[in-house]
Amino acid sequence: MTVTFNHTIIASKDKQASAAFYRELFELPEAPSWEPFVNVQLDEGVLLQFAEPPVDIQMQHYAYLVDDELFVRCLAFVEGRGITYWADPQLKREGETNTEHGGRGFYFFDPAGHAIEIITRPYL
Repeated sequence: MTVTFNHTIIASKDKQASAAFYRELFELPEAPSWEPFVNVQLDEGVLLQFAEPPVDIQMQHYAYLVDDELFVRCLAFVEGRGITYWADPQLKREGETNTEHGGRGFYFFDPAGHAIEIITRPYL
């Protein structure tokens, strides 16, 4: 058997709102969910499971690989909602995208405060 990534739980302040944000960002349909999770299904069956843990949420970093066309739409989604974004993880190049690793990328924070990276080419 090969190793593939199956799911992760993403802590959020409002699991419904966070899941809706990701569905809109990535243009995805609703996925079946069950308590205590609201699920968003990516390609290959990968699940993002949003939950509201009874603890302070610590920022995590999540990077998503998208094609060039979806990249343009994701950037427009972020800009259209007035979300600040940067070309770099140090958050110094505000309002820019990068051309690292032969593709394009940018960083922003999701509604729960997690650092999100959108890229068009994998690093390796």
